[in-house]
Amino acid sequence: MNRRQFTQIAGAAVAAALHGDAQAAPRQQAGAQVTDAQVDKSMADAMRPGPKLQIAMLLYPAMYPLDLVGPFTFLSGLMNAEVHLVWKTLDPIVGAGRFVLTPTKTLAECPRDLDVLFVPGGTPGTEHMMRDREVLDFVADRGSRAKYVTSVCTGSLILGAAGLLKGYRATSHWATRDILPLLGAVPVDQRIVEDRNRITGGGVTSGIDFGLLLAARLSDDTYAKMLQLINEYDPRPPFAAGNVSQAGPVITRHLQTMLLSTHREAASAALEAQKRLHLV
Repeated sequence: MNRRQFTQIAGAAVAAALHGDAQAAPRQQAGAQVTDAQVDKSMADAMRPGPKLQIAMLLYPAMYPLDLVGPFTFLSGLMNAEVHLVWKTLDPIVGAGRFVLTPTKTLAECPRDLDVLFVPGGTPGTEHMMRDREVLDFVADRGSRAKYVTSVCTGSLILGAAGLLKGYRATSHWATRDILPLLGAVPVDQRIVEDRNRITGGGVTSGIDFGLLLAARLSDDTYAKMLQLINEYDPRPPFAAGNVSQAGPVITRHLQTMLLSTHREAASAALEAQKRLHLV
């Protein structure tokens, strides 16, 4: 990375942080009551016999478990879906905080035609995956045919490094969102961004909202509301510090300093991908 490139990236990072999450959606108010007929139809559709939806969720060392567990909670609640946790081998994966996850299929065993390809985030795992040709080839191949290509947190950087976000609006963790343009994507300061068949979520906990939205896309809103209630997802955090604008400049500045080496490494991996994908 040369000095000019670093200056551009650093400047964008500061601007994004100061701008904050101004476009975050307010808490949704209760809408019209669901009818018995809507519930009956949703359940009938969910239990209808036929081929199951094929969902592949990538695992990798040092990933953030919540990036995956949030979406998995809702996607695994779809009665007509088969969820595969995929990695190079079937050996357990050690994520951040030494949280252990167990793959169910290898990359080679993963179905070729997917309804959903999902990539979680988590550093330093993300940076390693952005340089791992076996993983990138898998993501590019399955993503080229998947009905939905999705991610949470820094997982969008992996999608971008695989060439899947060129010309698409997308989001990422607030601390790395400014890196997306290096990968051909248009960064958007929102918790969830949908652009055609690309759905990307922001940092970590946004995966819960993302998973609920994707479950609705794969079934319907009524079924998703039932999933939300059975999981009693009614977030009321004790602090208002979940985005940059709420947390304020002091906390943001300290975290930016802590994450500076992570940002530099992710930007470096993105520049390598940019060159490989001929995005410049």
